[in-house]
Amino acid sequence: MRKLQDFSKEEKVFMLKIARETIENAIMHAKKDIPPRCPSRLLEEGACFVTLEHEGHLRGCIGNLEAFEPLIKNIIRNANNAAFSDPRFVPVQQNEVEDLDIEISVLTKPEELKYSNAEDLMKKIKPLFDGIVLSKNRRSATFLPIVWEHFKAGKEYDKVGFLTELCLKAGLDADEWKKECRIEIYHAVLVRENG
Repeated sequence: MRKLQDFSKEEKVFMLKIARETIENAIMHAKKDIPPRCPSRLLEEGACFVTLEHEGHLRGCIGNLEAFEPLIKNIIRNANNAAFSDPRFVPVQQNEVEDLDIEISVLTKPEELKYSNAEDLMKKIKPLFDGIVLSKNRRSATFLPIVWEHFKAGKEYDKVGFLTELCLKAGLDADEWKKECRIEIYHAVLVRENG
C-alpha cells in the first residue's frame, strides 16, 4: 500500500483554516473558493473525511474514499457537507461554529485485504493504523483509523467490537464479518487543531 507522506505544519494550518472558513462562510451564505497562495501539494488530487465535534460529541462526518478532485476542493466540499448535510444531525448553527473541533483525515486509496477466514482477518488488521471498508450484498460502511480510539480496552484494541459495529453501520448482521465479506484497507494522515 502506498504510504501517504505527512503534511507540513503550514499545510495543516492552511487546511484547518480553510475548513473552518468554509463553514463560517456557508453560515453567512457566502461561497468558499480556493484561496490564493494555496500550497501546491493541496492542489493535487486527494480524498479526505472532515469530522466535526462540538463539546466532545460528534457533530458531523462526511468524506470520500476515492480522490476525484484537488485535495483542497475536497476539504471545502466535505467541511460544508459535514456541517450541513450529515443526515444524522441538524445543520450546524452559527453559535456552534466557534467551538467546533475540526479533524481532517487525508486518505490513501483503499486496497482489498486478502484473508482466508475470520481468524486470519483478525491477525491482519492493525488497530489505529488501518481504516476499514466492509462490503457485502451491496451494503458497505467504513470506519476511519481514528475510530479505533473508541474501541480501546486497557492496552488492547477490541477488534471484534470494531468489526461488529462496522457491520451494524452497514446494515448487516453483527457477526457478518465472520463470514465472507469484502474488506478494504486504507490509511490516513490526521490533521487536527490540537494534534
